[in-house]
Amino acid sequence: MENTIKKKRKINTRAIAATAMLSALAYALQFIEFPVPFMPAFIQFDISELPALIASFAYGPLSGIVVCLVKNVINVLLKFQTMGVGELSNFILGVLFVVPAGIIYKRKKTKVGAVLGAAVGAVVSAIVCFFSNYYIVYPIYAKLLMPKEVILSMYQAILPSVKNLAEAILIFNVPFTFAKFAIVAIFTFLIYKHISPILKGKM
Repeated sequence: MENTIKKKRKINTRAIAATAMLSALAYALQFIEFPVPFMPAFIQFDISELPALIASFAYGPLSGIVVCLVKNVINVLLKFQTMGVGELSNFILGVLFVVPAGIIYKRKKTKVGAVLGAAVGAVVSAIVCFFSNYYIVYPIYAKLLMPKEVILSMYQAILPSVKNLAEAILIFNVPFTFAKFAIVAIFTFLIYKHISPILKGKM
């Protein structure tokens, strides 16, 4: 009984330490971002959700949520470029990606489970992306940073036939969100098997 308690404490300590390390890595990865030619300038591509997905696979969805939260809170405190609006969007979509992935993988710890989990997470994030951007993120963005007309004009500069913000989000943001998380998932699959023993204390 005592050995079991000690073992659980050791696992919990490792999970907490690794989650903190992955949170720091996620924050650092936010600095490696790239403009996307077919997206407005305020939307950048990065793979900072990769550590969050790894945490969700290794330690469960809660760990993934913590990584998403910590990296965005630090970003708000240190950069504050979008007054927290960009970070809010990043947190919402990141959580919607890593939580389903972590839940499914926890129930089916196989390659199929990992792929299925990541795919479901990417689809859920892409779908909710429309509603979160249209009803939450962009209205706040419009009040704090720039009018909706200006936001819409940035999309129209790329595709003049776009008539309104809802259409812009559907055409641009939704597929971009899915593609971004699909790429993050691919990178995760490439490295997770190699680092999993380290994360779980088997090396």
